[in-house]
Amino acid sequence: MNKIINNPSEVVNEMLAGMIDAHPDRLALLKESKVILRKEKKQNKVALVSGGGSGHEPAHAGYVGYGMLDAAVSGNVFASPSPDQVQAAIEAVNAGAGVLMVVKNYSGDVMNFSMAAELAEMDDIEVAYVVVDDDVSISKTQKNAGRRGIAGTIFVHKIAGALAEQGAPLAEVKAVAEQVIANTRSMGMALSACTVPEAGRPSFSIGEDEMEIGMGIHGEAGIKRCKITSADEIVQALLDPVIEDLQLQSGDEVALMTNGLGATPLMELYIANHSVSLQLAKRGIAIGKTFVGNYMTSLEMAGCSISLLKLDSRLKDLLNAPADTPALHV
Repeated sequence: MNKIINNPSEVVNEMLAGMIDAHPDRLALLKESKVILRKEKKQNKVALVSGGGSGHEPAHAGYVGYGMLDAAVSGNVFASPSPDQVQAAIEAVNAGAGVLMVVKNYSGDVMNFSMAAELAEMDDIEVAYVVVDDDVSISKTQKNAGRRGIAGTIFVHKIAGALAEQGAPLAEVKAVAEQVIANTRSMGMALSACTVPEAGRPSFSIGEDEMEIGMGIHGEAGIKRCKITSADEIVQALLDPVIEDLQLQSGDEVALMTNGLGATPLMELYIANHSVSLQLAKRGIAIGKTFVGNYMTSLEMAGCSISLLKLDSRLKDLLNAPADTPALHV
């Protein structure tokens, strides 16, 4: 296992400590709860809380700051944080206007965040939550836990965070978060496995000449495994289901995120992004804003995902509103 770590059981604690060392002017740490907080607490503002298992950095702690999250809760690697951790985050960020939690659709996250909301409401804190389910590799008609939340979650953080920063009430912030979720779709692919530090071995095996289309950010199986092909063909395999599911048409405008899973060079992400741009242009779909980089990773997995958010004028304005966080500055 080739990793720059000390004790495998301490990777999350040491990572969070390192984040505070790097950003002491903007972040604070609830050490016992593994919660990263926005250092400057703004009163009478809806507070945003998100989180989940570690290993997806910069998600979620990298999005704590002005215009986005007020707290991020870190579970162990690929493991949901406990209800007590989430409750601690809610109590720490509550500023009198309520708390909105942004939760990715994994059974452990949904259960533990909802339990924390119930506990916080017993303490008279108004809490709401939304569940992100942007991964189109899973059919909504299948009998399963539903579509997974992946990189499109960042669009929810950005837009809901911008509206909260403007002083909107909790119901309105929740409504815009739900609008973003309803208009965001993503799909990913992987070229290699990742290694959870405490496991010490790759989470799955894949041939050097193979790729898996639709793989999840924890190494969940995709919809098909096939031979590696060109960037244009890879992009088409990811993009077509996203466009179809969003029912995009000529004249529509979208935000585009070409997201790396941790080990893919920026060179390759920009090649993929160029292919997305060309294929959208052929369909008459305009791109209002583009993000390229590592936004929601899977440790050192090689691969990428593509996310599209169908824009209207309000969502576009909120997407372009100022944000100042370690991982995203607008």
